[in-house]
Amino acid sequence: MPRVVVAIGGNSLIADKDHQSVEDQHIAAAETDHHIAPLIADGWDAAITHGNGPQVGFIMRRSELARGELHEIPLDVAGADTQGAIGYALQQNLVNELRVLGANRPVATVVTQVEVAADDPAMLNPSKPIGSFLDEAEAKRRRDEEGWVVVEDAGRGWRRAVASPPPKRIVEIDVIRRLIDSGVVVICAGGGGIPVTAGHGGELKGVAAVIDKDLTAAMLAAEIGADMLLISTAVEKVALNWGSPGQRWVDEMTLDEVRRRLDEGGHFAEGSMAPKMRAVARFLEQGGRCALVTSPECIERAVAGETGTRIVP
Repeated sequence: MPRVVVAIGGNSLIADKDHQSVEDQHIAAAETDHHIAPLIADGWDAAITHGNGPQVGFIMRRSELARGELHEIPLDVAGADTQGAIGYALQQNLVNELRVLGANRPVATVVTQVEVAADDPAMLNPSKPIGSFLDEAEAKRRRDEEGWVVVEDAGRGWRRAVASPPPKRIVEIDVIRRLIDSGVVVICAGGGGIPVTAGHGGELKGVAAVIDKDLTAAMLAAEIGADMLLISTAVEKVALNWGSPGQRWVDEMTLDEVRRRLDEGGHFAEGSMAPKMRAVARFLEQGGRCALVTSPECIERAVAGETGTRIVP
């Protein structure tokens, strides 16, 4: 059977600022699953990854508000919490959608750790802002008393900054591969995975970091031998010269063109499309056959070749 990794963004589980409740996110997950289920019913083996940025932010904010009464939640544990909660919403709704389509496929969520290198340069240069905005006095207090790295974020206030190292190894990859080989649809590596480091004896330890979810999705796709990496995002197609008068939507690109456009700069926004295109390049460099970028509601048409941006070697 053909095999696909579907990478959906954390923001796709939140419709807007007025629909952020658990119930709202459950409904959004159902809408996303509605567009993924037909692929699986048509015979695709699938692994599904997801973002978790907003959801981790909610957990960290609740933890801050409860400070002084309850213990705070470490960042790696918040990532694990979101993998369970988002996985629950996705797998329940996907089973329901598959039942409607007459497809009896099992679905399971795997809480996934991803190893990062303790000596990676990124670990020594925390640069990824997370959590709530703080005033300068509170930010510096937590820096001095709790060892936080804090940064001033775009004139909006101070925030905690953590490392964002690249993924080195998906710890549970053998389990994930065995499940997919046996026909299970696997939801895994949420938020890029729970970042862990390995000691000299191989013992694992969670660290306060954020792994690029798209790079982990590319690694996952290569590791399971996926035919396609499908990145579900906010736009129907990739655009060149994004946000400029010369903006142009693209139907198809080659790996060489993606590399060239990334080197040129100005085409893909950092923090948005640029990391997705780097992940696409990584997947194709590792032997992937095809990557596809489109919006959730266009997934079926994009796989059929009617829309989306297709990237090939």
